[in-house]
Amino acid sequence: MPTTTDLSFHERKLLRRAGSHDFGRWLAHTAPTRGCVRPVRLTGSIHTVEQATGAIQQTRHTTEMPDGVLYVPCGDRRASVCPPCAETYRADTYQLIKAGLAGGKGVPESVGGHPAVFATLTAPSFGPVHTRVVNPRTGKIRPCRMRRDVKPCPHGKLLVCTQRHTENAPCLGRPICLDCYDHAHHVVWNGWAGELWRRTTITLTRALRPLQRTHGVKLRVSYGKVAEYQRRGVVHFHALIRLDRLDVDDRDAILAPPPAITAADLAELVAGAVTSTGFQTPEYVDTGHSWPITWGSQLDVRPIGDLGTGELTSEAVAAYLAKYATKATEATGLPATGRMTGESADHYSDPNTHLGRLVAYAWQLGTRPEDWTSDELKAEWHDTFGRLRRWTHMLGFGGHFATKSRRYSTTHKTLRAARRVWHRTQRTDWRHRHTDAGHLEDDDTTLIVCDLTLAGIAWNTTGDAQLAADAAARAREHHQLTKQERTTA
Repeated sequence: MPTTTDLSFHERKLLRRAGSHDFGRWLAHTAPTRGCVRPVRLTGSIHTVEQATGAIQQTRHTTEMPDGVLYVPCGDRRASVCPPCAETYRADTYQLIKAGLAGGKGVPESVGGHPAVFATLTAPSFGPVHTRVVNPRTGKIRPCRMRRDVKPCPHGKLLVCTQRHTENAPCLGRPICLDCYDHAHHVVWNGWAGELWRRTTITLTRALRPLQRTHGVKLRVSYGKVAEYQRRGVVHFHALIRLDRLDVDDRDAILAPPPAITAADLAELVAGAVTSTGFQTPEYVDTGHSWPITWGSQLDVRPIGDLGTGELTSEAVAAYLAKYATKATEATGLPATGRMTGESADHYSDPNTHLGRLVAYAWQLGTRPEDWTSDELKAEWHDTFGRLRRWTHMLGFGGHFATKSRRYSTTHKTLRAARRVWHRTQRTDWRHRHTDAGHLEDDDTTLIVCDLTLAGIAWNTTGDAQLAADAAARAREHHQLTKQERTTA
């Protein structure tokens, strides 16, 4: 049997915490982090204030809490950075998308009968890359890039590949000829992808005018979308687009459009808006060169009929979109990092690799000319090409990964507030069962005011991190079992 001296430092810390007399209190205190990998530690005071008078009823300092701090989850949406917080974000995104399809969370259930389409919008080609295409009829993998007329490119390479790549082949998304690929256009397109989507929604709104005149109603489109990185390092969008009728007296109302307007009609309008939308970027300094920003030819717009049957159910679509809301640049091979500095950008800028060239171009194109001293020119650069440098770690893309129109459904803020209220209600119910309810204040009449400062980030020890993660995993497993029991009962 091993003695205490045989244990590692990590194991001794873990046993000391697990064997402490207040271990149960510590677990309850850290439970709201849900196993966060790097929680935020806060110190200060928490005041309970009466809403009507503003009088402070109770003050609690973090020195009275385990470890003398308040633990708050980091809230990072990226699964590669913090899986527990990313799972919470994914679940919220799922509820947000599903509410816009089937109702709930303040959205009427009648939206399930509105015309809706599921669209995938991709970037154009910036040069031939290795791909994996499966024949939809036979299920067999096609050769990567077959060409009958095989000619060398200007750099002496044959732009052909006869291999049938596996699903995780490292060459997927990599250019067949590195010098033929337009890396500059690639990162610039990423930088203006959000603007391209905004202009597409404007074009789609204008395309509704003939339908409005025909049916004598006002129409609007609502959407929820997520961005996903392809393996070549460019983003593409998955969007759920819904058609609503506008009430001129109550613009927040979500009404069904006339039955004569179908999902196929909306799909046709979406496809037309995508193919007709495009613009030129501002001219790059001292060169006069600009880049065209348009969508790629690989457009997939699927009308959604009855969401209760078939493959495109509300749950399937919501789960599909929510899955990508927690991703970042992992698919490209670039680790999830923070903002790059000149040193880190130089580290990743390998001219012999596709990813290295993308990082180099994003950093270089976003670097402001040194001779610019005018504040007006600096501000203009900051809003245009300067964004590429700020978002070099995202290969130029600086948009949100999960967005929605205002009236599509609920918001992440509302879902978080509802979750806080639920947890507070559970604690209040517990206190009512174990104390005299007459001495408790009504939560509806009080406010919680925090006066907190940052004490640090991450757990104090690796033992604490493991114990918190294990407790959160057991809680999630218990929740899943309870959910299964309710559905099978």
